[in-house]
Amino acid sequence: MVKKVFIKTFGCQMNEYDSNRILDTVKKIGFVKTSFLDETDCFILNTCHIRDRAKEKVYHEIGRVKQTFEGKKKPIVIIAGCVAQAENTEMLKREPYIDFVIGPQSYHKLNSTIENFKKNKSRFEVTDFESETKFEYLSKIKNNLSNVSSFITIQEGCDKFCHFCVVPYTRGPEYSRPFNQIISEAKNLVEKGSREIILLGQNVNAYCSNEKGKQFKLSDLIISLEEIKELKRIRYITSHPKDMSDDLIECYANSKKLMPLIHLPIQSGSNKILKLMNRKHKVEDYLATYAKLKKINKNIEFSSDFIIGYPGETEKDFEETLYLVKHLKFFNSYSFIFSPRPGTTASNYKQIDEKLSKERLKQLQTLLFNNQKLKNKSFENKYIDVLVENVMKDKKNLFGRNEYMTSVIFKGNKNLVGKVVSVKIINSNQNSLFGEININETEAA
Repeated sequence: MVKKVFIKTFGCQMNEYDSNRILDTVKKIGFVKTSFLDETDCFILNTCHIRDRAKEKVYHEIGRVKQTFEGKKKPIVIIAGCVAQAENTEMLKREPYIDFVIGPQSYHKLNSTIENFKKNKSRFEVTDFESETKFEYLSKIKNNLSNVSSFITIQEGCDKFCHFCVVPYTRGPEYSRPFNQIISEAKNLVEKGSREIILLGQNVNAYCSNEKGKQFKLSDLIISLEEIKELKRIRYITSHPKDMSDDLIECYANSKKLMPLIHLPIQSGSNKILKLMNRKHKVEDYLATYAKLKKINKNIEFSSDFIIGYPGETEKDFEETLYLVKHLKFFNSYSFIFSPRPGTTASNYKQIDEKLSKERLKQLQTLLFNNQKLKNKSFENKYIDVLVENVMKDKKNLFGRNEYMTSVIFKGNKNLVGKVVSVKIINSNQNSLFGEININETEAA
């Protein structure tokens, strides 16, 4: 009898990649994916610890599973990811419905853990930091994803220890995957239909792999990926300003496939706050990197992250952040009110008044969103290149993205999926562009 697995994913792109690899892994012991919770034999919740109320979201989901299986045989319930790593045995104590927890560095042990649980019914946690062993194991299992745009994790963990961040505690120290392992996975994905590869890492531009006396950096990966004929686009996320090296910057002068949107989080426009955050860079360093990249390629645009209401943030600090945003005019950005993560240095700091933080966030987001709308409006009445990713649910429109990751929606033939086509933008809003394809391209498809 076929065994079914239901995987729900919270959080970042890396968790999406991990969930895909988890599915590839459990297929080896006879599981197939289901989209229907009520028919699953194994429920896996892949969790994220970055945002607020991460733990409570887990228990809410477990409550939903309990309700679905009330009066029925319960599935195996597994909590994976960063919350599992951070909370481990506490989760087992609090919620008996959870069968075991497994951290993000232990997925190579998932199948054996499931088989052991089925035999012994003993509840436990698997949260060792073994990045190298995990990736060695996963490299032997083909990535079966066939999306037009695909993720590949190339680096995990963090050695920066920003005072607000849990990543060093949930993902461990920085680890870079072997160079050839990554290139092999990329070639496999392109053979299956991927036309865009997005390289992932907590500090992706810190990637550095030493193999047989030779050092490989992110720039080397980009140069090698460029040689894969059917690959159209290369991206990477998320970067740290401290690791934006000259060899990586130089890629933007020569690469034809590296996309010109750089996500480079600064978090604050105040040097005082950056020091309190232990970010290890100053605003001046960020501006120097920005200037270098703009000089080497005028088409480059930036996105960023901002934390508002960080402990110690004064009105002057906030005004400095606003000034930076007005000066650099980010293409798009993510912004949040500071939320203390248990176990981090900043969780011990005195918090700023919540009402004041909300007011500041609203002010910042108004500025950021206006920038985003203006950037999108600048595409109107122009032809742009769009990589078509899929047919939308309405079956009438195609969905794709431009070079800057902006969603583009237009009518077209489904045979265009996986191709880069020229689209004239007719209209736009804050998040999307709406256009019409060149009729010659439709006929060619």
